[in-house]
Amino acid sequence: MNSAGCPGSSLTEAELTERHQQALVDPARAKSPYFMLLARDPAILESRTKTDKDIFYNPEGGLPRAERELAATATSRFNGCIYCASVHARFASTYSKRKDDVQRLLDTGIDVDVDERWNAIMAASVALSATPIQFGKRHIERLRAAGLDDAAIVDLINGAAFFNWANRLMLSLGEPTPPKVPEVL
Repeated sequence: MNSAGCPGSSLTEAELTERHQQALVDPARAKSPYFMLLARDPAILESRTKTDKDIFYNPEGGLPRAERELAATATSRFNGCIYCASVHARFASTYSKRKDDVQRLLDTGIDVDVDERWNAIMAASVALSATPIQFGKRHIERLRAAGLDDAAIVDLINGAAFFNWANRLMLSLGEPTPPKVPEVL
């Protein structure tokens, strides 16, 4: 494991070529050991990042951003990816203005009872994450009854599926840990 908690060799900022910078999409990602490790394959990193941005930042109909972030949070909480759960919980809280409900999901777990719409979104996200075959007609019916249309359901599926994959990638690279700070005596 390197100092960032990831196995392997991350690139340094000085090693980044123009192609690497393009793949990062957002220059601030050069500060992230996770993205710097993924930058070793710029084509895949760029595709991954563009997919992520399209799922979460595309304003064209579908699920509101807060609920896309809720799907990512529930998926990450279920998978045990603390880093992704905390990042997307912050976004879900910000966009929904429901900080207490999001915090209960983090504290209590995926079985938290919030309201029917959020419960349906969390249940569908977790079913997709556990194994895709667990997600089925009953989830679609519950989502429709909670007010989601086809575009919103597709957004939910995209967000949960993407974060199921992203969590596994993050966790397989090593759980991110903060650098050790020496104790002051």
